Parts: sequence; C-alpha cells; structure tokens
Amino acid sequence: MNGLFIGLTTLDLIYLTDHFPHSNEKIVAIDETISAGGPATNAAITFRYFGNRATLLSVIGNHPISQLIYAELNEYSVKVFDLNPYQQNPLSTSSIIVNQTTGERAVVSINATKSTAIINNELFLEKLQDVDVILVDGHQISTSIMIAKEAQRLKIPVVLDGGSWKSGLPKVLPYVNYAICSDNFYPPNCLSSLDVFNYLKWFKIPYIAITKGANPVQYWTNEESGNIKVSKIKAVDTLGAGDIFHGAFCHFILKHNFKDSIAEASQVASIACQYFGTRQWMSKIVND
Repeated sequence: MNGLFIGLTTLDLIYLTDHFPHSNEKIVAIDETISAGGPATNAAITFRYFGNRATLLSVIGNHPISQLIYAELNEYSVKVFDLNPYQQNPLSTSSIIVNQTTGERAVVSINATKSTAIINNELFLEKLQDVDVILVDGHQISTSIMIAKEAQRLKIPVVLDGGSWKSGLPKVLPYVNYAICSDNFYPPNCLSSLDVFNYLKWFKIPYIAITKGANPVQYWTNEESGNIKVSKIKAVDTLGAGDIFHGAFCHFILKHNFKDSIAEASQVASIACQYFGTRQWMSKIVND
C-alpha cells in the first residue's frame, strides 16, 4: 500500500533523565538520541516500517541539518517530496527531555509557521491516483487543503492527526474521513470531549476518535460509539506515541474496520512507549 504524509519535519534532540530539571539546574542525561521528528514524519516512518510505501510531503530544505534528516529518511526508505528544496534556513529543532521515572516528556520546539509552503507542481496531484491513504497533521495547511480536495474526488481516505488545534483546520475538515485526535485537541469553544465530537460531526466526518494517554480511546462512528481499552504498561518514553499511533492506524485501516484499527494502532503505540526514543520499538515488533 502507498501512503502520503503531509506536515511537519523537525530535528529532534532527545535526552533521557531521571527527573525534569528545576530552575537554573544543570543535569547529566542518562541517554540521548538524535532523529527526524514531526507528526507526519514519524507517522510516515511507522507506515513504511509495516512494509508499505511512504511519501513525506514537507519542508526539509537545503541546510546542513537537512542532510541529517534526508539520511534517516533514506535509511527507512521513505520517499520525500520537498515543498521548498532550496530553503537555506535551518529546520525547526525540538529539544526534548524524557523523564525515565514516568515516561513523560517536555518539549520545546517551533511549529511549521516559519517553513510553510504551497505545492506548485500540478503533476504531483496526478500522482495521487497511486495513493491509498493520506495523513495530514495540520502544519502545511494550504497544501493539505489542495490535496484533501483532490483526495475526496478520487475517493482516497484522508486521516487527520489532531495533536493540537491549528487555525486553518476548518478548511481541511470537510475532506477528512478519519479524525484521530489527542486529548489536547480543542477547537474553538470546545471545553470537553463531547464538544470536540460534536464539532467534528458537524463537518460530517464519519469516523472520530480521541486518544487519552493511558486511558481508553473514545470513538464514534455513524453506527456506534464507545471506548477501546489501552494496554497497561510501564512507560519509559511517551515521545512520539501519537505519531506512531497515526502511522500504524494508516496501515491497519487499509486492512481492518475502524474499531479494530484503533485497537491495533493503540497496541503498537503502547509497545513504542516502553522504549527510549521513537525508533527502538521497531526491533521489538515483527511486521505483520
């Protein structure tokens, strides 16, 4: 299967510590790793890991940092369509501290507002006929709108990674088939999960789910609604768990129904949380 992933790419500097630093405190990390990051990027690598073809549509540019990103994407056989291949500015860099005791993470980063671009190659839209699923993470909103419209015409399912609310999303939501949101996803005037469900249903999105960390995933379809249990684990690192969930969901939804795909993706994300960084888990799961 062939997946297209549209959104943010970053360089992630990840440190494992036994506690979060206090004000003016210097601490020595237990471990560290550097990897490509961003919701769409991690999802694309996950989707590719399960034996599919993956194309990342993002801004990576032409900076020394960009070469690190390209090297890793090449290692995982993820194809790249760079929205701004001549950009000289460095990519956004995320600094991440993971608490070994709880698995929680603290992240400092800049989103894609400084590296937005619009696809200007009409020939790319023609290539969509070979795509089986599309994921948008809300960071390259203009490109996402254009491609999501064409995807609807071609009957290609569009998955929304709703990690947090982005101002341009109302223009994408009418073309979304699967909205998989985090507990931090709050559209305007939404104060609860019920508000979020009702807001998304107003756009006639047929499949909606809200992940809640270690708590059950809430889901709604035109036929049913309910909760899906999440495996109880001792989390080592929750960084990228949502991205991995979305990449796995894009794989499973091409094989299974919505509810089963949520359950399968949740299982993959739970396993990933038991390992440091966003890649170590891959040596522990056998591709299906």
